[in-house]
Amino acid sequence: KRLPLLRPRALSEHRGGAEVASWEMVLYLIGLGLADERDITLRGLEALKKCGKVYLEAYTSILTVGKERLEEAYGVKIEIADREMVEGGFDEVLAGGCVEGVALLVVGDPFGATTHADLMLRAKQLGIPVEVVHNVSIMNAIGCCGLSLYRYGETISIPYFTETWKPDSFYDRIVSNKKAGLHTLCLVDIKVKEPTLESLARGKPVYMPPRFMTVKEALEQLLEIEAIRKEGACTSASMCVGVARIGCADQQIVAGTAAELLSVDFGAPLHSLVLVGEAHPLELELLEGFGVAASTP
Repeated sequence: KRLPLLRPRALSEHRGGAEVASWEMVLYLIGLGLADERDITLRGLEALKKCGKVYLEAYTSILTVGKERLEEAYGVKIEIADREMVEGGFDEVLAGGCVEGVALLVVGDPFGATTHADLMLRAKQLGIPVEVVHNVSIMNAIGCCGLSLYRYGETISIPYFTETWKPDSFYDRIVSNKKAGLHTLCLVDIKVKEPTLESLARGKPVYMPPRFMTVKEALEQLLEIEAIRKEGACTSASMCVGVARIGCADQQIVAGTAAELLSVDFGAPLHSLVLVGEAHPLELELLEGFGVAASTP
């Protein structure tokens, strides 16, 4: 059963000379930040406490804590919204004119994934107001590695390869960034509640265990593509920065060549990778503090 994702909001309306209350549907998209239950903003918390239903979108990213910690901290009941629910299950709700509502909690910032922009567009096409509460995401928090945010080119996503599917379209964007002297932020794949191809063929989804790509896996795939394309986008000598659990107390940042980072254990997810472009002297000085030698206990 699909639960409604729209919250009633009181409005003033004049009927027969008297002002009475009416209702307007509102869709809330609330960013949670990167680490745990404490990263929500005051504005987000205020909006959350007004909502009748609350969902946690749990497939484009994850926090370091489960929904139970969020429920305890926020004082609300939270239900998990998987890919099927967010990308398809809300259509009937948005079109049905339901006025009982919910907020959608999003790890990072609501616009860190195109899925949420699509949800907002669908709501607006139906005349439903949307209120967005922003928060920090990896797109701006990556500045902590010492590379200027003004010097990044197009961000890429690196998916898990399979035996029969090894896409390399992202390689062209790395080459383009490199030619312009720009850094490349690589967002690595996560698999949460992903069905197996065999189960889909049978029409009865069976879900694989969650998988979170590591810095090592991302580099291995990049080097595999480099061995084929040979355009110098990411060689074993390329300067890179691997990061893990950004925003958490135990966040990890290590800079070095691709070959050096292959041997670094970055620990628990989530991981990201930066391919360094033409670095300013100040950036190089900051990167030295995150070098492999400096990061080794």
